[in-house]
Amino acid sequence: MNNVLVYCEINEKGAIADISLELCTKGRQLATQLGCKLEAAVMGSGVKSAAETLYPYGVDTAFVADDKRLSPYRTLPHFEVLSTLIEEQKPQIVLFGASSVGRDLAPRIASKLKCGLTADCTQLEIGSHEDIKTKKTYDNILLQIRPAFGGNIIATIVCPETRPQMATVREGVMKKEILDANYKGEIAPVKVPSTLDAADKAVEILKREIEEQKIDIKGAQIIVAGGYGMGSKENFALLHDFAHLIGGSVGATRAAVDAGFCEGERQIGQTGVTVRPKLYIACGISGAVQHRAGMEQSAKIISINTDPDAPINAIADYTIVGDVMTVIPQFMEAYKKNLK
Repeated sequence: MNNVLVYCEINEKGAIADISLELCTKGRQLATQLGCKLEAAVMGSGVKSAAETLYPYGVDTAFVADDKRLSPYRTLPHFEVLSTLIEEQKPQIVLFGASSVGRDLAPRIASKLKCGLTADCTQLEIGSHEDIKTKKTYDNILLQIRPAFGGNIIATIVCPETRPQMATVREGVMKKEILDANYKGEIAPVKVPSTLDAADKAVEILKREIEEQKIDIKGAQIIVAGGYGMGSKENFALLHDFAHLIGGSVGATRAAVDAGFCEGERQIGQTGVTVRPKLYIACGISGAVQHRAGMEQSAKIISINTDPDAPINAIADYTIVGDVMTVIPQFMEAYKKNLK
């Protein structure tokens, strides 16, 4: 009761999806702060072994609904089972990944339970909130942080009155980290009602075809990212040469993608992918809130910009004020020289 619950998705390999492991890591932190347990809900066919892999991430109890009717591609049966589980267990916080499944499932749950839901959070914290009108203070509530108003501001959203407090979180913004390889939790079987039969037959999947992803920069340890300040698609070729030289990948801002400088699969930010590389080199990037939301958790950030007051410089570890087309060739020359 009053614990933190994470809805864990099963990927195409039958394992727990990375976004769910990230949420378990964050959920463990939140549960520790609140002095409560971390719980997980795992649903599908033959998912008990997958649920047991959650223990190292600090999961105390894994509620497992193991039934062939709970296909990972049909959210209606999941909705029926999960909403009932939440009503019975009464967690104070429920977290979902902001995936196609989470974005479908979470609003249905929130509507049925008549509680709040914040979508696409980039940060979650436990804190206090004072209602300006009533002067009432709420302690130990979930502060749900995300870009708002087109990404022009960072908003903190709270649900002080209703429970559970629910949020979806974008993949990559939370760190996936094992708490203790020997940590042991328990499996709590969840009974799947026979009434799912009719709902399960509402949609029948005849065939699934998944196009192989040609570009994937999410796991890159070094990213050389370009913005609209690169000027042209031809100038972006320099970033590709530089990235190839140092063993990195190329990323881009939305403005650069919209201008046709780079492929959409390389877009980083609120409307693109979220990355956490060891080194992020921002070239000709002003640093709009939307872009920073997708890369500000990078371990080391280098900014190359002609504007010393560019917003990106505020979060950069190192700032180089200069023309990218001059600085990058100098970088490449020095790198090649030191390799010899």
